[in-house]
Amino acid sequence: MQIDYNIYNFESKIMARSLSSMLLKGIAGLPATRPSRIVFGSFSHNGMRFSTTAPNDPDTHEDFKPTNKLESSDLSLNDVVEQDVKENPVMIYMKGVPEFPQCGFSSLAVRVLKQYNVPLASRNILEDPELKGAVKTFSHWPTFPQIFIKGEFIGGSDIILNLHQSGELKEKLKDVTASQEKSE
Repeated sequence: MQIDYNIYNFESKIMARSLSSMLLKGIAGLPATRPSRIVFGSFSHNGMRFSTTAPNDPDTHEDFKPTNKLESSDLSLNDVVEQDVKENPVMIYMKGVPEFPQCGFSSLAVRVLKQYNVPLASRNILEDPELKGAVKTFSHWPTFPQIFIKGEFIGGSDIILNLHQSGELKEKLKDVTASQEKSE
């Protein structure tokens, strides 16, 4: 019996094309990015159980349990906010961190501030709801992000953007930029 390899190769090519076409159609149907969402506690996804909290397991070593640095300090949250604002020339309380903002307004504020090449201190308000409340109380402002420059509350992303577009932000940050260049 003789095998016709030309037919075998032809059928293999058709099968490979069909499989790759199905794969590409499947990938094309997926969203380009998954919506990001911070989840605390336990949750299930695709039949798997996940937890963002450490169980009270006596076998879990203290080094591997999550800690809240703010809770373990002797400072109140109001003192922490006041200290942050005093000690950091540019302080932003935001959703996420500058490297990975968790909302569009926080992302916009970070992008604007990064254009000035200033040191940017931040705290993620999503990690601690009590900190979020303390910041609102400190600034008397209800929304985030909240930006402080040289101890002065400036506002949110819309105000930073307006100051940037009018040239006022450059003026507010010139001392911060100059002091950073001197220290380098």
